[in-house]
Amino acid sequence: MTVSSQTRKRFAAATALRGLLMLLAGLYAVIWPLEALAVLVLFGGVLLLIDGALGLWSLTFGGGKSGNYWFDVVANAASLILGIVILISPMLATVFTVTFMSTMVGLAAIFVGGMQIVVIVRERESYARIWPVVLSGVSYVLLGLIFLIFPLLSASIGVVIGGILLIVFAIGLFGWAWRLYQASRA
Repeated sequence: MTVSSQTRKRFAAATALRGLLMLLAGLYAVIWPLEALAVLVLFGGVLLLIDGALGLWSLTFGGGKSGNYWFDVVANAASLILGIVILISPMLATVFTVTFMSTMVGLAAIFVGGMQIVVIVRERESYARIWPVVLSGVSYVLLGLIFLIFPLLSASIGVVIGGILLIVFAIGLFGWAWRLYQASRA
């Protein structure tokens, strides 16, 4: 199946537009990480609101019955209410959501690091050198403590890293769009 030159140009333009949107989002995240974090939480609130409303509609009018009817009703109502709460008070929701997620990541990192240290120390006879794994475990524990002590700062740094990745990916899309455009001219 051959693709026309015009179709390739449109695909190149769409790819370049994707790259431009990613570049703008990445720059926004790098320059204003806390605001970008608030936008992400608001977007999550909108998704919860839509999901809860569609779930309740499906259970009520759409014939979406399951064996756990009341569980589904409560879960969808909770999703709807949480979405409304996030949209009513986005800054408060951002602080609580980010703090909760950072706490979960911090606890997980401490658990993983602690388990690495315990396992490597217990089975040290099987390894020539245990210090790299112990150092890795200590790094996980320290990372977890940073997430627990500085949740908003940790989340902001995560948003900046995500923004940098978006910028890098946007540059790749621009290169791909250019190659597509050049191929359409041949």
